[in-house]
Amino acid sequence: MTEFHAMRKYHFLIALLVVFLDRLAKWSVARNIPLHESVQVIPDFFRLTHVENSGAAFGLFADSPSEWKIAVLVLFSVIALVIVSALLWRNSHSMNTTGVGLALILGGALGNLWDRLVSGRVVDFLLFYFGQYQWPAFNVADSAIVVGAGLLVFEILFTKAPAPEKSA
Repeated sequence: MTEFHAMRKYHFLIALLVVFLDRLAKWSVARNIPLHESVQVIPDFFRLTHVENSGAAFGLFADSPSEWKIAVLVLFSVIALVIVSALLWRNSHSMNTTGVGLALILGGALGNLWDRLVSGRVVDFLLFYFGQYQWPAFNVADSAIVVGAGLLVFEILFTKAPAPEKSA
């Protein structure tokens, strides 16, 4: 039982670390890079840029004039947080891919929810591009969510389920 609680603590520490790193990165970008300005990091590939996203992932619904947009996005985030927290609580008996994936998703969702609750928009700053093609700007929280989801998909696709125990 003690190991169960220790693993749960580690999972929630991972989530808190993601929130801390996300807040620190967003604060640093907002403080040092003016809105809509960029800093070239790797020419023709990567920039730090300061943008604010009032929509969902990758700017979906950003141009929506609905007065309910922020409330709906916050509600969706809260529902997702409750589900991920419940799954993490139930599955935190060992340090495995599922637990780490859920912890990363939890931390990322909390990081972006924080921005939505405080300002109604999320600070994005990681911009990858090649020539005229570019990926929408994203942040540490988004990265944690994607890596966490990737770990869950990996677990589902490539990890064998334990063999059922035979009764004597």
